[in-house]
Amino acid sequence: MNISFSVVLLQGIPEQIAVVILALSIARQPFKWREVIFVGIILAITAFMVRLLPITFGVHTVVLIGLLFAYLSFIKKVDLSSAILSSLLSFLVLIVSESLIVPTIMNLFAISREELLTNDFIRILITLPHVLIIFFVALFIKKKRLDIKESSDAF
Repeated sequence: MNISFSVVLLQGIPEQIAVVILALSIARQPFKWREVIFVGIILAITAFMVRLLPITFGVHTVVLIGLLFAYLSFIKKVDLSSAILSSLLSFLVLIVSESLIVPTIMNLFAISREELLTNDFIRILITLPHVLIIFFVALFIKKKRLDIKESSDAF
């Protein structure tokens, strides 16, 4: 699937940053924005490069899960089971949210698949809501984990 660099920049990078934050939240890891942005950029560029290869669509997702797992386990030192669980759950949330929200918005505004694939501006706008949802899910998980920690520290 052909993707322009503007889509990678304005949709792919924010999407991957959201996935990284979600994975870190699930893994109960603190994060630094500079590091998260860097990893998000690496993941988005990797997805772009893998999609340019003459291979089956979806392979990029497997590669990204592997890279996120490697980041969590080798850089963040998350134990292997938490790293794989966090990686898989983060991409599951991405896939489910994208699968539900993008078609809903397309139907709501009568946007065809052809128009979505050929108009970068529409593609970026339509995909931003699921990216925001991933951010909110990550922040919700992080807040709940902090609330639980604070209440257990009280005892």
